[in-house]
Amino acid sequence: MSEREKLIPPHGGYRKLKSFQVAQLTYDVTARFCERYIGKGSRTRDQMVQAARSGVQNIAEGSQASGTSKKTELKLTNVARAGLEELRLDYEDSLRLGGFAQWPPEHPALMRFKAKRCATLEQVRAWVEEERHGLARTNADRQGLDTARKASVPVSVQVRERPCRPGSGELVANAALLLVNLACHLLDKQIAAQEKAFVEQGGFTERLYRVRSQRRGHA
Repeated sequence: MSEREKLIPPHGGYRKLKSFQVAQLTYDVTARFCERYIGKGSRTRDQMVQAARSGVQNIAEGSQASGTSKKTELKLTNVARAGLEELRLDYEDSLRLGGFAQWPPEHPALMRFKAKRCATLEQVRAWVEEERHGLARTNADRQGLDTARKASVPVSVQVRERPCRPGSGELVANAALLLVNLACHLLDKQIAAQEKAFVEQGGFTERLYRVRSQRRGHA
């Protein structure tokens, strides 16, 4: 005998969603970025923090509401996605107006950031420090330095011991932008899945009808 459908299915497990986890880290990084690199009187500062917060809060609220309203869940997930899209534009503007480069996904520093799989703000800060002080040199960097040291010509002539490195602001903005892009990608997939489930299974009204019919059939 098949298991009876529940009127209110399991819901609210948003803390386990990868989209929520990434959005929450994005919020933490954004709050720190705005505190350090955007003036207190700037309207952009408040907008960025609110956009990041919107992503987190609406994922959570949508997940909690899904027990009785799939329509509300879908709507709030879309609101979260819209907030993160706004945040993405703010970071792009921040880099452009600050005269910094917006790095492609394959940038070496971003590749190292991805490999870190940072889950907390402290881990992101540790990555920034490594990049700023050149502690994350690639094998090619090290091999080039070793070759230069063995040569008769002074090392400083052949290899720059202290190459020009991006500042903390540029590092954090590009890392945050990568997190925003990931959160947006995850939410796009989440929205597609929610839309499919809503079309195929309906919402609370349809579920109520099925549960009533099922119980009448077993009466």
